[in-house]
Amino acid sequence: MNLTISGHHLDVTPALHSYVTSKLERISRHFDQVVDIRVLLSVDPIKDKDRRQKAECSIHVKGKDLYAESVHADLYAAIDELADKLDRQVLRYKDRVQEHHHMPMKREVV
Repeated sequence: MNLTISGHHLDVTPALHSYVTSKLERISRHFDQVVDIRVLLSVDPIKDKDRRQKAECSIHVKGKDLYAESVHADLYAAIDELADKLDRQVLRYKDRVQEHHHMPMKREVV
């Protein structure tokens, strides 16, 4: 699994990098066919009083790309919300894949 964390108008500190890594570990725990994860952390520099922190992530799993984003006043809260959204998406995709492969074939009796 390749993990790429980048920042836009933001320096990604080692503490921030380890926090994102620890939050996204549960995704690879729930679904082992994750190929690539790209995280983009950004700060909206327009208003200093109301600075919006945004976390975006795209995950490439076998056969599909998943995307989620979260906007919050606190970057750590945005990362938490992002991890929850991605976890739900990955579990839903995993259930779909498992249901598709385990459906019995319908046979007609002649």
